[in-house]
Amino acid sequence: MGQIANQIAVVTGAGRGIGRAIALKFAAEGADVVCVSRRRRNAEKVAAEIRASGRKAWAHPVDVSDLPAVMAASERILRDAGRVDILVNNAGVTRDGLLMRMSEADWDVVLNTNLKGAFAFTKAFSRSFLKQRSGRIINIASVIGLIGNAGPVQLRGEQGGIDWVHKICGARDGFPGDNGQCAGSRLY
Repeated sequence: MGQIANQIAVVTGAGRGIGRAIALKFAAEGADVVCVSRRRRNAEKVAAEIRASGRKAWAHPVDVSDLPAVMAASERILRDAGRVDILVNNAGVTRDGLLMRMSEADWDVVLNTNLKGAFAFTKAFSRSFLKQRSGRIINIASVIGLIGNAGPVQLRGEQGGIDWVHKICGARDGFPGDNGQCAGSRLY
């Protein structure tokens, strides 16, 4: 068992990809995990994998960009799990392509999922963390950069994607360098 043994972790975007990997790793380290995903079947599948490993897991289908839905889900999560010790804001989407071809609707989807979703879940659990006098919030920055399909982003004269994250963060294999900093957010 690791440092997070017997803690309750909420992982957004846990239905697949990086979120699924985080949820499974937390369970392997002894945490019980709340799997949040927009699609119920994805959340249920990962929660079932975790339960099969001997840990408790809950599945909550939630659109992270819908503040009232997030607030309602957080109440159910606290009721079901009893408390939350760790929040991982990982949910993220992309609408790859050239900016001049991107619609305002696509832009809104990206911002509402990637930014408003992190705001909504942090807001939803902040009161509980203050009451407990403890709680960890982990924000995954540049989910798209970490998986390597950030598209034609020009920053510092370089193409976006995994190479960009490596250079900006001093990262190896998509994870932060020794200082643990990446675009202003900590990755644990």
